[in-house]
Amino acid sequence: MQQTQTVSSRPKLLQAMIDVAGQPDLRGKVLFVLGILIIYRFVAHVPVPGANLDELSRYFQGNNLAGMLDLFSGGALRNLSVASMGVYPYITASIVMQLLIPVVPRLQQLSREGGEAGRQRLNQITHWLTVPMALAQSFGQLVLLERGGVIEGVGFTGGQLGPTIAMMFSMTAGTMFCVWLGELITERGIGNGISMIIFAGIVSGLPDLLRQSFLQRGNVGGLVVFFAIALITVYCIVLFTEAQRRIPVQYGRSVFRSGRMYRQAGATHIPLRVNSAGMIPIIFAFSIMIFPGLVASYFVTADAGWLSATGRFIANLFDATGLFYWIMTFFLVVAFAFFYSIIVFQQQQIAENLQRNGGFIPGIRPGKPTNDYITRVLLRITLGGAIFLGVIAIIPYFASEFTGVQGLQLTGVAMLIAVGVVLDTMRQLEAQLLMRRYEGFIR
Repeated sequence: MQQTQTVSSRPKLLQAMIDVAGQPDLRGKVLFVLGILIIYRFVAHVPVPGANLDELSRYFQGNNLAGMLDLFSGGALRNLSVASMGVYPYITASIVMQLLIPVVPRLQQLSREGGEAGRQRLNQITHWLTVPMALAQSFGQLVLLERGGVIEGVGFTGGQLGPTIAMMFSMTAGTMFCVWLGELITERGIGNGISMIIFAGIVSGLPDLLRQSFLQRGNVGGLVVFFAIALITVYCIVLFTEAQRRIPVQYGRSVFRSGRMYRQAGATHIPLRVNSAGMIPIIFAFSIMIFPGLVASYFVTADAGWLSATGRFIANLFDATGLFYWIMTFFLVVAFAFFYSIIVFQQQQIAENLQRNGGFIPGIRPGKPTNDYITRVLLRITLGGAIFLGVIAIIPYFASEFTGVQGLQLTGVAMLIAVGVVLDTMRQLEAQLLMRRYEGFIR
């Protein structure tokens, strides 16, 4: 009896972790994930040919944009590692595929009628699209580092061709290797493998974040407020990630029993998430905001005076330390949140599936009226989610300006990814434990 009381008095999270460790299959999956993440972190420290680590360290100390990109790569970009792009070219390819499916009839047919074979085909096309995406992104990163004085000889003429091709192919191979590691986690481990790879890169930057916090000892008050903003941000991310609007749905089905046909009714709901777009709008917005300043930097040193002045003006306008940059980022995030939510909703074809399976929303006619009703509800709740994402995107700038803490990188998108991955992994572990009649994490 005393032993039972001791076990029941433990915190549920601790007890659940003990239960996971007590199950050989779950323990094996968790250890497999940890092993894959360790391999990924080793790869993140393998530099590409021709990298100058001393110059890289100097460059990243005073460049906010490079620091933000380095945070997403888990420090791999600071080392100019073969994994400096992480799995982001694959994510970009996946986003492009999601946008092309409603437009390209062949892809739309594979999505609707292909079943498991169709999904595998779409996944294969996504992998093929990742390679040119990775090659283009690797060249862009190399050009950015060259303009920062970190590396030399990036180009496709003369003696530049060989080293440039070697670096591009090394970085692309590193990306595809990271994607393969992520798929191994999804297949044999716990959680979404691609998300876990990103999560590992973000978490690996926490020790450096703590180290930089000790350098801010002259601004203790600002540092306390800074971390308080971070905690409040995490709480809001959890709140909006879990928030959803449940639309009631009823099903009517016919059951043949004792020679007679009976009509039975069932009830369920459609969960519409407030933040159904996830981190995608923020990635879109930052990609667009970075592009004008990057292009303008090529014309700053032009011989023509007017061209140089125009390039300098645009580069300063889209500087990540300016107020205009973050205001535009906020509005772009809000716009992309609506755009992406509508695109994903149209691909799900909820109204058609309800009508096909005999389901209906009480008080709403099936077919187009149901689709219009769900669309109105989705747009209404997406407004809150879009504003939330916009605030998350601009938190780094206002947190630094308000607290005076300039040396730390507080990126809302990094926290959004990290919290989302943790919640998703906890749900999957909870489902595994519930199958074995254990209490889960989320209670």
